[in-house]
Amino acid sequence: MGGIRVGVATSPRVAERVGLHGLAAAEAAGLNPSEWYALSLLALEGALTSGELSTRTGLTTGATTRLIDRLERAGYVRRAADPADRRKVVVEQVPEALAEIQRIVTPARRHIAEVLAQYPAEQQEILFDYFARAAPAYREASEEIRRTIKRRRGR
Repeated sequence: MGGIRVGVATSPRVAERVGLHGLAAAEAAGLNPSEWYALSLLALEGALTSGELSTRTGLTTGATTRLIDRLERAGYVRRAADPADRRKVVVEQVPEALAEIQRIVTPARRHIAEVLAQYPAEQQEILFDYFARAAPAYREASEEIRRTIKRRRGR
């Protein structure tokens, strides 16, 4: 079978289009890309502390606090006591506000479902396995980039 063709395996065109979709979705929700990303993290991970959100977004703690303030004012998130440690505050999504987000992402989900339906079940399993493995690989690559930036800045 030979070596993996990285251009095909990582599919830059798909990554670029996913990124453009995220920008369009953020705009439709009245959010900037960082706010959309933070909201997506909360949807995937559940409640996070502001420190965890700062680390995951790559924003400074001050910028993260301002981001949380904006999301809170928009009604998307709320601060709550951490159930495991009441001294900590976590940021969690406001479930009632998610209906608008679901409406915004429904077309993409529908189109992707149509694409996936064109594949036999066995191939769908391979695709889902790829996505499950690719997501952490992209996360690690992002963290490597951030570490490189911090080294350059001397932090």
